[in-house]
Amino acid sequence: MPFSYGIICKGDHAMKNFHLPLPDQTYDHLRAEAERMQVPATTLAREAVDCWLKQQARKARQDAIAAYAVEMAGTPLDLDSDLESAAVEHLVKTGKAVR
Repeated sequence: MPFSYGIICKGDHAMKNFHLPLPDQTYDHLRAEAERMQVPATTLAREAVDCWLKQQARKARQDAIAAYAVEMAGTPLDLDSDLESAAVEHLVKTGKAVR
């Protein structure tokens, strides 16, 4: 198996090694949770980082959509007013809350 400094080959997935100093309290909480879940702390940390990155990507996408909507407001690309009225009427009739 080929090896390059900082790259770990695990199955079909190459992973890069990343040194992350943590405050003592964070480190202790991570270790305790990893023990409780019976998984390696590195796995738990990797999953936490992956989850945070996915949340950031969703937030960036939502922000981009909101910015586009503001930019297009009042232009021909704005939401059709008849469609918007019908949607509001439907929500009022069905009692569905907007999130």
